Parts: sequence; C-alpha cells; structure tokens
Amino acid sequence: MKYISILFVSLTTSLLVVSCNNSKNEEVKNKESREYVNDVHTYAKPNTAVVSHLNWDATVDFDNKLIQATAQWDIESSDNADEIIFDTYGLDIQSVQADGKDTEYHLGAFKEELGRPLKISITPETKQVSIRYSTTDSARALQWLDPEQTAGKELPFLFTQSQAILARSWIPTQDSPGIRFTYDAKVKVPSNMLALMSAKNPSQKNVNGEYTFKMPQPIPSYLLALTAGDIAYKAVSDRTGVYAEPSLLDTSVYEFQDLENMVQAAEGLYGPYAWGQYDIIVLPPSFPFGGMENPRLTFATPTILAGDRSLVSLVAHELAHSWSGNLVTNATWDDFWLNEGFTVYFEHRIMEEVYGHDYSEMLASLTRDGLQRDAEEMMKEIPQDTRLKLNLEGRNPDDGVTSIPYDKGYFFLRLIEEEVGRERFDEFLKNYFEENKFKAMTTEGFVDYLMANLLTEEQASKLQIKEWIYEPGIPDNLPEVASDRFTAVDKALKRIMEEKIYPPQGVAEAWTTHEWLHFIHQLPKDISKEKLKELDQAYHFTQTGNSEIAAAWFQPTIRNNYEAVYPRVEEFLIHVGRRKFLTPTYEALMESGKEEMARAIYSKARPNYHAVSRETMDKLLDYKKADEQENESA
Repeated sequence: MKYISILFVSLTTSLLVVSCNNSKNEEVKNKESREYVNDVHTYAKPNTAVVSHLNWDATVDFDNKLIQATAQWDIESSDNADEIIFDTYGLDIQSVQADGKDTEYHLGAFKEELGRPLKISITPETKQVSIRYSTTDSARALQWLDPEQTAGKELPFLFTQSQAILARSWIPTQDSPGIRFTYDAKVKVPSNMLALMSAKNPSQKNVNGEYTFKMPQPIPSYLLALTAGDIAYKAVSDRTGVYAEPSLLDTSVYEFQDLENMVQAAEGLYGPYAWGQYDIIVLPPSFPFGGMENPRLTFATPTILAGDRSLVSLVAHELAHSWSGNLVTNATWDDFWLNEGFTVYFEHRIMEEVYGHDYSEMLASLTRDGLQRDAEEMMKEIPQDTRLKLNLEGRNPDDGVTSIPYDKGYFFLRLIEEEVGRERFDEFLKNYFEENKFKAMTTEGFVDYLMANLLTEEQASKLQIKEWIYEPGIPDNLPEVASDRFTAVDKALKRIMEEKIYPPQGVAEAWTTHEWLHFIHQLPKDISKEKLKELDQAYHFTQTGNSEIAAAWFQPTIRNNYEAVYPRVEEFLIHVGRRKFLTPTYEALMESGKEEMARAIYSKARPNYHAVSRETMDKLLDYKKADEQENESA
C-alpha cells in the first residue's frame, strides 16, 4: 500500500513519460501521465492533480487533545489543472498557500462518510501547496488515552488508525488506496514521551520531545500512522524489534522472539523485504484491531500476549502485508480482498515454514469453519457482501471488513494452488509482487494477470473463477482441510460429552490455543448450564488470560445463560477494545435477551473504545448518548 511513482490498476493502464529539454542545458523535466481508476471514497481527482510527497510539521497537544500542523504537499498536475482536491474530515483549516503565496480555497459540503472536499486553486505550473490546520474532536482516526487507560498509569497516550478512510481526519490528504506518496515529518510531543510513525523511527526518547521521520517508499494515506506515549524499545534482531510501554516490554519481546525467523521465511517465499526495518508496537487494549500493517511499524493489540507465543499468527499476517497490501495495494476498497485474501494465504505459508504443516492446517481448519458460519449468516441479510469483488458505493468502506475478503479470498488462492501445484503458484506470486511493487491493483487487473501468467481458460472454468469473485456465497469447490490434531480434539470432546470421560493428565494440557478454540467451537449449541459448569471447573475457561479463548467461551455461555461468566464478560468488554471480540460478544448478549445488560456494560466501556469500535457497537446496540436521548425527548 505505498505509492507515488505509478498506479497500475490493470494490465491496460499506461504510463507516458514526456521529457522536455531546452537549448540552455536546463535540468531535464519528466512528467508522468497516469490513469487512476475511479474511487468513490475520495473527493480527489488525481488524473487532474495528484500529490507526490508530504512534508508534515506537527505539534501534538495532549492538554487540548488536538494536533496543530502544516501539511506541505508536492504535487503533479495536468496541463489544464486549475484546482487540486483534498479529503478532510472535521479539520480546522487555517490558511492555504500555493508555491509560498496565499491562494483561494473552498471547503465543500459535508457527507457523513466522506467528510468535506478541500478545493485549492492552482495552475498547471504549481509545484507545492501548504495547508495549516488543526484537528478537532471529530478526528475519528485519533484515540487520546488518559493515563489511567494505559499500562503505566502515569502519562497519556495517542495512536492513530487511518484505515480505511480516516487519515483525512488528521491530515488533509488524497485519501485513496490508489494514490501513493513519500513523506518527511517533524513531530513535537512532551519531552517525556516517544513519538513513532510509519517511517524510519527513533529507538529512544530525546530530551526535547522533537522527532524527525522519513518514509522514502511511497505509501497510500491509509498507511499513515502516528503514536506517542511512554514507550520503550528492544531489538529482536538487526532489523526487527518491539516497542511497548515499559511494563509490557519484556513480555512483548518474549512473545515475538520469532520475528526474524518470520521475516526470513517470508523472504524465502516471495522475495526481499522492501521496507528496511520491521518493528511491532504493542498498543493499549483499546486498539480496535488485532493489528495494523503500518509500514516498518506494525500496530498490535495486547490481546495477542498469551504468554506462550500461541497467537503470533497475527504477527505473520501483518508481516505478510509488507508484500500483499503494502507493496501491491488494492486500488479501491471494492478490491479489498486483494489485500486481505493474499495476506491470509501468505500468513498461513509463513506459519507453515516456521511451525510446520500440522500447525498451519489447524489455522486453515479454523478459517474454513469460521468462513462457512459467517457466510451462512451473511447470505440471510447481506448476500451481496459475500462476493470477493465488493460494491461499497454510498457506504462506509469499513462495511467490507468481514471474513469474506480475508477467508474466502484465502481459499480462492488455495484452490488455485491446488490446481497448478505449489511450485508454480509460488513462482507466480513471487513474480506478481515483483512486477507490481509500489503499484495498485484492481480485481480485473489481477484476473488479467492471472490468465496471462498462470491459468488456461479451461482451468479458469474448472475452478469457477468468475463465481468465486463475482457471485455471492461459497462455491461448491471450497478446498477441504484435514487436521489430525483437530481430529484428536473431536474424539476427546465426544468422550467428554457422551461418557463424561476427560482426557488423561497431560493430553489437554498440551493443546495449543487453536485446539482449545476448535474444542469450544464444537460444543453443542444447546449445551446445558451444568455441562458448561463442569467444563469450566475442569479447564478454567472463564478466568483464562487468553483473550481468544475467553471471547470464544463467551459465545456458548452467554447464549445458554451460564451466569457465572457474566462478571468476566463485563470486565473483558470494559478493558478490551478489539472489535473482533466486541462484536460477537455484544451480539450474543443482544440475541439471548440480555439487551439491558449489554447496553449497561457498553455505557461504561464506550469511553475506552476507539471510534472505529464505537461506530460499530453504536449501530449494533442501537445506542444513543444521553444528550441525544434528551434532545429526542424534548
């Protein structure tokens, strides 16, 4: 997901380089003409005027919870350009200049999902525009945490979440995944804090709280990232390391000891890592996702700190994005599966290389089961969203973040691998990443590339390529997955349920998180409270410190009225902001007649959640803040 030099959205996209030389031996000027596909989630018109480089100078004001900044953009324009358009959301625009002189600008009408267009007057010769602005409390990308919401409890904390179209709420930008730029930045934070970005980063605090950053590889806006707080660093290898709050650093480093092995495994599959450094920062628990693949600095949830390195497949996933997504990026959010389906496939291959085939097949089995469950539910109300190629016009692109682009995308690629063989498919993917690096790709462009370089028409028909991509539901040739380790779990569960015979000492204790997740997922839907209590006494699910297991355990217990779990559910929902866990847990409460409990917990937990999670939960719970309720009653 990085870009500046060209956007290659299909095999038919062309690049025209026009060179102009004058007789006075002036510097040669090159002007690239690019074709950008239409992106319904940006106001920008990049075929008229497009950004190429950002110089960002910012002060982070924790007292007022805002960022005061100047965004100076280098731009490229067509011969008839008279304006350049940026995306903004809730920004306070204070002044605008073009090539160092004040220029006219206009903020257009507000749309709920898109914000407002910032239209700046330019000429075809304009090389630079500068926008002085500050963020407001409408900045949905920013989460400001009070000290008590952090592990250290002493300093506040800030982090951003720009994907999908939230970068516009903290930087005026052309907020499309198909538009790439490089950037430099200067950031001022309080002197007792460390600031980090999706760029070349410092490893320790300095005395004045002033930091500089450089990102020489082109990226799209959704990969812009910033965080600041009481943060420390420890290297894992020469090019990998971990950032975290000091009290979590050693725990985090232990969990991620295999970072370098993962990078090497990924390079062995699909070519050199293109970003120099690969670091992870463990954020406070309100972070709404498992991870975010910001270049050079993956943002990660603390819920993967299981103590036994059993949840590091998430790290493999975010690392894989360094190729699938960051290197070759979906051109629009309708093509989201090109980022995530490839990344899940790559993640499983990394896990197989590092931990073995049996381990990766457990992951694949869980993925398959989850995909079938989710697709069945989605077909009842939103069947159109079970297609790989989405249509998100008029909608928040976040609506497309379901298991479909991830897991249906993975099995589509696995199906192709099974048809052509792993060796051929690996060579195809390696070439795909190399030939399209730092470019954007549409679904149609990928299909063209696939047909030109791998599949015959007969194979495409056999594999039902069009059905997989453009039709709802899961085709009937979904690849099968066999996991011997899960077969053993199934046998143990059957004996427990039918004969009340538990596995001998040492058997269940040796299970990984994935085996326990499979165990819980296979419990009968109408399991009795007595049997749930028996299982809880045997395996202590309710009090587990493993967030994946806890969230899975909440499903059968809430739905079958196992009251002993309720205090733990409330504690979990208040302290964990990861949307993957929040959504099914609140859904279980609502669907089992516990609406009042769900809303009571949410009223306590909501201030701890990022805007991404709040928006989803507000809708799920039909939640209205007290002031909105008062206005309605008035």
